[in-house]
Formats: sequence, C-alpha cells, structure tokens
Amino acid sequence: MKKILVTVVLGLAAAAAAQTTAQPAPQTAQGQGAGSSAQGPVIKDPAEYNAYVGAIKQTDPAAQISGLEAFLTQYPNSIMKAAALQTLMQDYQQTGNQQKAAETASKLVAADPSNERALFLLAYIDRLAYQGGAPNAQEKLADAKKYAQQGLDNLPKFSKPDGTSDSDFQKMKDEMTGVFNAALGVAALADHDYDTARKDLAAAINSSPESQKDFTLIYAMTQAYVPPKPPDPKFTPDPVASAWYSARASVVAPQPQYQQSFEKYAKSQYVRYHGGEDGWNEFLAAAKAGPGPIPTVKPAPTPAEQAHTMATSGDPTKMDFAQWEFILSNGAQADQDLVWTAIKGKAVQMNGTVIRATATEFDIAGSADDIDAKKADITLTFEDKVPLKLIPKEGASLDFQGEPASYTPTPFMMTMNNGKLLKAAEPAKKPVTHHKAASQ
Repeated sequence: MKKILVTVVLGLAAAAAAQTTAQPAPQTAQGQGAGSSAQGPVIKDPAEYNAYVGAIKQTDPAAQISGLEAFLTQYPNSIMKAAALQTLMQDYQQTGNQQKAAETASKLVAADPSNERALFLLAYIDRLAYQGGAPNAQEKLADAKKYAQQGLDNLPKFSKPDGTSDSDFQKMKDEMTGVFNAALGVAALADHDYDTARKDLAAAINSSPESQKDFTLIYAMTQAYVPPKPPDPKFTPDPVASAWYSARASVVAPQPQYQQSFEKYAKSQYVRYHGGEDGWNEFLAAAKAGPGPIPTVKPAPTPAEQAHTMATSGDPTKMDFAQWEFILSNGAQADQDLVWTAIKGKAVQMNGTVIRATATEFDIAGSADDIDAKKADITLTFEDKVPLKLIPKEGASLDFQGEPASYTPTPFMMTMNNGKLLKAAEPAKKPVTHHKAASQ
C-alpha cells in the first residue's frame, strides 16, 4: 500500500543514511586501526575487513546488496554489523524493495535498538500496513506503536550526521517526529482513546507540508471525530473539526468518489452545527486552500433562542399550532407568557389527527411531527357529550374548534375547552403545515 509515498517520504532518511555509511579504520601492518579512536570501529581480522570494504565500495546498489548480505552471513557478529545493516536497509529502499528494507530494519533494531532510521522506517511501514488492512493488521499496529514510542524516546539523543546542515537535520527530525506521532495516533484511535488520537495525529499532520496532504493521516483524523456506534462516553463531539478534516480529506482523497463522499459528510456536519448552509462555501474554500487554521463557525441558535426570535417577531394569534408548541416547550418564561397571554381563551380552528376519542374528550395530534409519531399534543374537551355517531375513529383527520385553557411544557400538552366539531371526521391526512420549528 502507498508504495510510491513510502519511497518519497523515506527518501530523506535514506539520504541521511548515505551520508553516514560507516567505514572501519584502515588496517596497519600489525592489524591495528591507525587513528582508530577518532575514526570509529576497528575490524581486526584482515579477511573480514576486506569483505566489508569490498561490499561498501560497490557503487551499484545491487552489487552492494549482494556484498553486504554475504558479509553479514559470513560475519554475523561483526563489529560493523549495525553499519552494514543500515547501508543494506538504504540500498533496499533505493531499489524499491520495501519488504527487504523492513526485514533489514527489524534486524537493525535488534542489533541497535536506538537506531532512529530503522525505527522511522518500521513505524511508517507497519502503520500503513495496518491502515491498508493487512492480514496481520493488529500485529502490524502493535509493532508500529512499539517502534514509534522507541523512536520518540530516543530522538533527543539522535546525533546530527556528518555533513548534514542544521536545517536539513531539523527537517529530518521533524519528519521522524511526524511519522512516530502518526503511528501512535492511529494506535490510540484503535484503542478508542480519541483525545490522544486527535493530539498525536494533529502533530503528525502539522509536522511537514507533505504530511498536511497525506490522505492516510487526514482520513485517520476524520475517523477520530466520527461519533462511534454504539456511543462511547470517552468521545467528545466536535462537529466543526469533523467538518474541517472531512473537507480536507475531500481535497486530498485519491479518487473522485471519495472526494464527493467526504465533502458531503463535511457539509452535513457543518449544517448540523451551524443550523444552515450560509458560510459553507467559504468554509470549503478555506479547506481547499490549505491545512488551517480551522475557521470559526457560529453555532446554530439554541431552541430557547429560536423560541425567543419566533415569539417576538410576529403576532402570536397568527402563528400555527406547531409554533405555539415550540415556544411554549422551549422558550423562556417571558416568551411563553407573551404567546400564552395572546391566545388563551380565544377560539381556534384547526385540523389534527385523532389519537383517542370519547363522548366528552378527544386526544388529538396537532403538529405534523406529533402526527407522524402518533402522539397527542391537544386534549379537546366538550361541554355537551358528542353523539356516538360523530365520535371519530382513531387515526381520523378532524377539523375542530377549541379555546386554549392550559398547557404543560414537558411533555407538551395543551388543553382546549368548549370543543366543537366543524365537520364530520375523515380518514387521516397529513397536513402540509403546522410543523415544529427546527431544534437542536
């Protein structure tokens, strides 16, 4: 998975390895390394020395691989084992043989547990193998987490390779930090540790310009913001961040159908939080333009705020029943009083669906939402008994008149007195009006 991306991302580490290919101290006639204290390890066996130098001096990667493999087979405990493995790992990277590069990196970590380049390579490849659904994905994830933590722990002790500029060395460490954090973030996500996953993945994404465009990282971050099913008490919703990273995923996704899917989800999260589509195009444009920061998005009005706007922006006597219900259920007491004072005791004519009916009292669903739920929100009482033949059946559509007398906000129920039937009940029909206002 991601074969080209692995080669590109690990190119910097391969270059660094090339700069620091270890050379043994040259042999003297007595078999001692001249200036060995300053020049590094000493191979005392001339045959071993010649085998190593002969392999290292090969300019063709294939020839160098062959020579180093032969050297390691013949001298498995050589003082130059780690250096040989590091060069061999580099050669396999350069020739595009990821499997052998990973195998060699594992051997190198066994020989030198603090080797940053090998830890870097293993954390990256194993993390991608897990995300790519490898048959042994869980094993790969565990290894990626282990190598990443080792890498981060050892990074402060990582010495600048000879011939590397300060800026290149810093870039190298930043990229290593990003790869290690990416593996830890994906592992935390698999453990349902959402806060840690978000923190580590953000560090990985922001570690380099290349990482800010890495679909495997952006996709993992979108997963860290998707509400789990069943709900997890450890999950903290953040619809704006969810919308943002989904929008970013739509930008860097490798295939058009993925782009469309992520953009659709991003828009749904934005609208859910904001309460409307206004500002969405600007939000999406910002996501397409770059990695951040995440724009500020104004949340949708609360039900109480919506109720206040509704109550104060029109004549309560001209509102439909669903608007009354919304205000009386969600509004502050002052807003409830404003509406209730205007409608109490005044005759109201409307249509509803019968939920239950007796000779003296009908339970009726008056708003479309409650009609769909088959839930009564009106109790209509009559001064005189309703003739048996006029008592409607359950589910019938009914035109009636009543006078609001009292209500309870939760669960909402309005009592209307002095009920009158305006015409015979008909089979249920869904009204096109009287919907409740949108709520959060």
